[in-house]
Amino acid sequence: MEINLDDVEYVGETSVTIRKSRRRITVPKEVAEQLGLLDGNRIRWILFKDGRLYLSKADKLQQKRTAE
Repeated sequence: MEINLDDVEYVGETSVTIRKSRRRITVPKEVAEQLGLLDGNRIRWILFKDGRLYLSKADKLQQKRTAE
């Protein structure tokens, strides 16, 4: 996979916590601030077959649909 470092805002690692059926991750402060994440916001995850992961803040329309 090619990455243009001019397009990169942040690179970091976090750990996953698994307790029974619950899985938790910690969103790094820099990422949460850049995305404007607040408690209760939803995150969209897209996992590609080659193992790449795309993560973004779900838009407000998507969050509203999920809450209904």
